[in-house]
Amino acid sequence: MPQQAVISASQAWLNNFVIHYNICPFARREQEKNSIRYLVLEGDDTEQHLEALIVEAEYLDNHPDSETSLLIFSDGYQDFDDFLDLVAIADDLLIEQGYEGVYQLASFHPDYCFADSKPDDDANYTNRSPYPMLHIIREESIEKALAKYPNPEQIPERNIQLTRKLGLEKLQSLLANCHTSDNR
Repeated sequence: MPQQAVISASQAWLNNFVIHYNICPFARREQEKNSIRYLVLEGDDTEQHLEALIVEAEYLDNHPDSETSLLIFSDGYQDFDDFLDLVAIADDLLIEQGYEGVYQLASFHPDYCFADSKPDDDANYTNRSPYPMLHIIREESIEKALAKYPNPEQIPERNIQLTRKLGLEKLQSLLANCHTSDNR
């Protein structure tokens, strides 16, 4: 799939789900500022992808106008357990490379399933995306945003309630529609 189509589907998900339903109350600002970077990575070469993660962290180090990055795996890590292995290694690598307290990762996957959750639980859609993704987030920015946001600890529970209210059929439709061209 062409990289622009992968980016467009990811942007549609961000706009039509994450921002529209306020899943992340901080995403709209960054989308409006055009400070989100999208990097499409092909295949399932873990070593290559981990190198890309560090290169992207270094890019963010040197470009404070880029707030955050989404590493999007266009055709790799389709198996959720394999993806979780990548996430664990990536977290360890960030620490090893001196990025603990600088960046943190959020993870998204088409089959995301929280621990102790059933695969068909609507709440899993808070982290379901059109492609497997690693979201590199500046910890300093998170701290600043959370300090200004009332009751940030309630965000996850609010999102769980919202996804359960929307229901499985609506959530599946929202995710599937990210791949259509009219959502760009």
